[in-house]
Amino acid sequence: MIRQAKLCVVGGGGVRTPFVAKTVATNAAKAGIKQLVLQDNDEFKLNKYGILAKEIARRIDPDLQVILETSPEIALKDCDYIISSIRVGGDVSRKTDQQIVEKYNLLAQETTGACGFAMAMRSIPTLIEYCEIAKKVSKPDHIIFNFTNPAGLVTQALNRLGFPVYGICDSPTELIKQLAAMLDVEEMRFGCNSFGLNHLTWFNQFTIDGKPVDDTVVNHPELFNKTEMRIFDQDILTISDNHLLNEYLYFYYYSQKTMRLSNKSDLSRAELIEKVNEKMNLELDAINVSEDFDTAIRIYFDNYNVRENSYLQNESGVPRVKTYTTPTAAEFIQKKDEGGYSGVALRFITALVSDHETNMVLSVPNNGAIAELENDDVIEVMCKIAGGKVIPNIQSEIPTSIMNLIQTVKEYERLAVQAILESNTNLAIKALTINPLVANHDIAKSLVEEFISAYGSYGSEWR
Repeated sequence: MIRQAKLCVVGGGGVRTPFVAKTVATNAAKAGIKQLVLQDNDEFKLNKYGILAKEIARRIDPDLQVILETSPEIALKDCDYIISSIRVGGDVSRKTDQQIVEKYNLLAQETTGACGFAMAMRSIPTLIEYCEIAKKVSKPDHIIFNFTNPAGLVTQALNRLGFPVYGICDSPTELIKQLAAMLDVEEMRFGCNSFGLNHLTWFNQFTIDGKPVDDTVVNHPELFNKTEMRIFDQDILTISDNHLLNEYLYFYYYSQKTMRLSNKSDLSRAELIEKVNEKMNLELDAINVSEDFDTAIRIYFDNYNVRENSYLQNESGVPRVKTYTTPTAAEFIQKKDEGGYSGVALRFITALVSDHETNMVLSVPNNGAIAELENDDVIEVMCKIAGGKVIPNIQSEIPTSIMNLIQTVKEYERLAVQAILESNTNLAIKALTINPLVANHDIAKSLVEEFISAYGSYGSEWR
């Protein structure tokens, strides 16, 4: 019998929560989710995006109980599953990160490079507090799915401390969906391998019904305009040995181009997100979301789509594969669920409760999957979920050019996590000096000094 489980979303007042609610409500019955708790310490956001999400869930599955809660102790009590999706410091800190990093003429993307380290300084100590609460009040066998960025660093830190955490990300899943659509096959018939680190993954071994289709995929005429490969030059495949690339690798292979194009934009990505969110909050504050649901949905998508349609466009100069338009409330409810990061978590849960074998990309301890890395290194890799176990696919013959970057970034991640857990300034400087998107010792020292000044209050006192 499927357990009647409780799922809590930490950060349940976030802008993406309406999508989370739709995914959970759509899959609640087969995943055994009876209660969804949206927890957030921001009451305004919880009373806007949380209420919007609650009404979406009610219209899809009236039997799913949705609760809005500010107290983490109450929200996490007796939880079976927890999704972490918080932005510590909000849009203001994101903009501050960017302003600090740009002074040194470095790439200022929020989850990679120096900005990613600053974000981790805020995210890791905060998530440790939530995990400690969950350890005390949630079910003894609870599972945590971390989507809080930088997801690789956060998941590495929480695993190191012994918390039951899997890292989830919607970026690999989105490319896989696009490839299946490009080949005009159902997603369940399409397979591939994926390996690397969070926001640093490659894809190979493509199959349809178990039969190899590598040549078909890499030579497909729509590969560079109908998938996220659109932002790369076609000859990128010559240095990746015909492995497809996660979109975030763009920031490593085109960092100078990214900065050049970003500097031409009127608003940076951080400034755009802040402006869109401020406008959306003001418009939602002018109505009663629960009583005027149709208007709330229109306001939400009119603003949210500005974010989505401009994603990576300023940095790459290339428009998105798909342009998003504003649906009516009925259209959004009836439209097939696209999953997103919560879809990854729900697929995982469904596989566990149904004992149905499935394959999906997760951030998990390496445990020998990539021989060149340590067993406790958290990697992002295609995993098999079967018999209640998560088994990462064993990788072989990773090209040297790819492995070199994985090893360098992993060493940065190890040091960054240790530095943040120990509040150790010298380790932080060493980590950023190693990071390929900083790679200057003098700049690393200045960055760490500024980050500690801005965010040293998170965690213990830096030394």
